Amino acid sequence: MPSIGLRVFSLNCWGIRYLSKYCPERYAMIGEMLSKEEYDIVLLQEVWSEKDYLYLKKKLASCHPHSHYFKSGVIGSGLAIFSKHRIHDTFLYRYSLNGYPYMAHHGDWFGGKAVGMAVLNLGSLTVNVYVTHLHAEYCREKDSYLPHRIVQAWELQQFIRYHTSAGADVVIVGGDLNMHPQDLGNRLLRAYTGLRDSYVETAKFDGCENGMTLIADNPFISKKELVPFEKGIRIDYILFKGSSETDIYCDSMSTTKGSVPDRSFPYSDHEALTAELRLGVTFCTSLLSDFLVDIVTEARTEVKVGLHCAERMRYTAARTGIMGLALLFLELVIAAVPYLALGAEQPFPRTSFYLLAALCFAILLATSLLYIFYTMELKSLQGAEDQMRLAIGSLQEKLRGFPLAGLHNPPRRPPEGQQPSAFEPEE
Repeated sequence: MPSIGLRVFSLNCWGIRYLSKYCPERYAMIGEMLSKEEYDIVLLQEVWSEKDYLYLKKKLASCHPHSHYFKSGVIGSGLAIFSKHRIHDTFLYRYSLNGYPYMAHHGDWFGGKAVGMAVLNLGSLTVNVYVTHLHAEYCREKDSYLPHRIVQAWELQQFIRYHTSAGADVVIVGGDLNMHPQDLGNRLLRAYTGLRDSYVETAKFDGCENGMTLIADNPFISKKELVPFEKGIRIDYILFKGSSETDIYCDSMSTTKGSVPDRSFPYSDHEALTAELRLGVTFCTSLLSDFLVDIVTEARTEVKVGLHCAERMRYTAARTGIMGLALLFLELVIAAVPYLALGAEQPFPRTSFYLLAALCFAILLATSLLYIFYTMELKSLQGAEDQMRLAIGSLQEKLRGFPLAGLHNPPRRPPEGQQPSAFEPEE
């Protein structure tokens, strides 16, 4: 079978209506650019308004006649796929953990972070395409969402490897992972699935230094957001892998570089990614390694840390609720004293009584909701920890039968003209 070329585009659109700067203008720019470029697959994140998706669908009807918008959570997953090739099937998996509802200023919980899948056919090949957006980091030094993001990465690799990609010849994953290349969740995802990073694998690269997708030169980015990384970070990816009969290569990869020519602002606060892939029939190896066991063990440790934090927060909620209940009981006792006392009737401070009662009920309601939420978080974390424990045992058992250690794919040479340090194996 002759090789097949495939151009894949990915962008976090930063499309929060009325809040994101120049949102309508940027969507118009994105639609205009996509209608001119010959992309086979377009993967978008943070398309928070369905109206914006419908605008792009109409704009791209001639060049990308097939599309799907993944709905999830309160305001939607923000995920959308546009394709030149017919979409035969779609599926959405919503992550079990996704931040906290009371952290409204972060907003991740309301978005219902998820992974969307679309099944395409390229000739005789079946291609599974995934678009996802993981929980944001917000603070590198004190990342309270790290256990949630690791569980999301764990569920993502399970969704791809176990549940959906068994019959696929090619797997392509694109989106904002909100993880640096060396981060635990990223290593866990790529090591377990065998997915390859287009930036590392490409034969030719054109874009921001070290493939960064959040850069200090972007006018929508505050430099405080990048601390301690002054120039920028790489958190958006296009990942891919073949099968036992089909291999896939990245011939070239590029990113945008801030503001669009002839415009005073860029498409988004994130840089867009383009990967030119080539599919062909060959072989694909997959070997177990102690390295994979170490990654899963490290991930399990972080999940256990999250477990302890959730247990502590649930205990705090329960203790506060008990204090509120005791205060309410004490108030009722005090209120009953004038009625039980013998002698002259004492004046009763009704206003203070009602205000204190309202406070007690508010404490009970809030702590009850928090207790329920942290219980749900505990169950999700415990479930992921149990799965990781079983996976470690299974891997160790298989390794005893397969003493040869190795990674899914050998490291590739850096693109021409790039510094080797930027393309060292990130595992």
